[in-house]
Amino acid sequence: MKKKVLSDPVHGFIHIPSGIPHDLVEHPFIQRLRRIKQLGMTYLVFPGAIHNRFQHVMGAAYLTQMAIESLRSKGVEISGEEALAVTTAVLLHDIGHGPFSHALEYSIVDGIKHEKLSELFMDRLNTHFEGGLDMAIQIFKHEYHKPFLNQLVSSQLDMDRLDYLRRDSFFTGVSEGAIGSTRIIKMLEVVKGNLAVEDKGIYSIEKFLIARRLMYWQVYLHKTSLAAEEMLVRILKRAKYLAGKGEDLFATPSLHYFLYNKVGIRQFKSKEKVLGDKDALEVFADLDDNDIMVSIKVWADHSDKVLSYLCKCMKDRRLFKIEIDKKPFSKEYVAEVRKNVKDRLGCSNHALNYLVIKGSITNNAYSREDDRINILFKDGSLQDIGKASDMLNISVLSKTVKKYYFCYPKF
Repeated sequence: MKKKVLSDPVHGFIHIPSGIPHDLVEHPFIQRLRRIKQLGMTYLVFPGAIHNRFQHVMGAAYLTQMAIESLRSKGVEISGEEALAVTTAVLLHDIGHGPFSHALEYSIVDGIKHEKLSELFMDRLNTHFEGGLDMAIQIFKHEYHKPFLNQLVSSQLDMDRLDYLRRDSFFTGVSEGAIGSTRIIKMLEVVKGNLAVEDKGIYSIEKFLIARRLMYWQVYLHKTSLAAEEMLVRILKRAKYLAGKGEDLFATPSLHYFLYNKVGIRQFKSKEKVLGDKDALEVFADLDDNDIMVSIKVWADHSDKVLSYLCKCMKDRRLFKIEIDKKPFSKEYVAEVRKNVKDRLGCSNHALNYLVIKGSITNNAYSREDDRINILFKDGSLQDIGKASDMLNISVLSKTVKKYYFCYPKF
């Protein structure tokens, strides 16, 4: 029997189950996640945030196994096949991510989210494993007849969130994200097929929701990280624009394909060979952070002034200034900044679209519209955490907070 044990700085020793999960971890589609940072450009703000998505999916799979053991000890029926399937679904939940997480979704890939790419990768792997992922795919798509297994993979209290909050807290040094994931898992129960939390775990859930809100403002939506990601998106969009005009750009073979072709869902579903013996999905599987960063280093000396300026700023960490406000920035102020940038850099109005950026961000720690977090009391009754909590105003955390940002070169 094959065994694999990993030493993880967050959870300790992680055992990978034999069978399909073991073989999946060895597959190039999963190994590629080692070369994709979990937090994208956040390492430019928190130097320790260089952990990768491979570490995260291993941690989430470990917590899934812990949850299965805990639920079984309380009499919940989970077959061996179901345990392997839900672990597999968690292992694969991030497989569709591109370099630096979400940057490619908004720049060189045409209108397709990473969740859909994850499904396409799973279908491809399912063919390779001769249908061995059927149940895992059902669970991933929330189509399996035991909802609590689906909820372990994707819900407001899933293993994904329980891992990434602790892991991102550990690597960034932001202590607010250090949740009690083990205690939360030990408090899980299943009621009428759905996950619930024993009432004695209510304070751990309160801390979890507060931690999630704080981590979003302090880490995931940190304004400097946001500026860096916007710059990266504009670099890729500018490169895509130049490629569309026939400009010769340095790029690794896989990045070159996406720059010089319009690639959307139809191309990803096709088995047509587009680069050597690889189809579009296999070419995407070759993309990682290294393709982007080596190109940025070379593009810093490109003749196109907009591309070279953006790449030099990124390479040398001369990040754009970013302002955040609760209200949209006035047209007059935006026009004033655009004029200043245009005068200082001598660029065209078209070029300004890559240099002066505005947008919005939202944050809500708990959504009453999604799978609710239910608290199970000793009399068997269930209550939503918003009503069950006696010391936390969940309505505040469930309110979507929207802020506006304005980003431009710092002179």
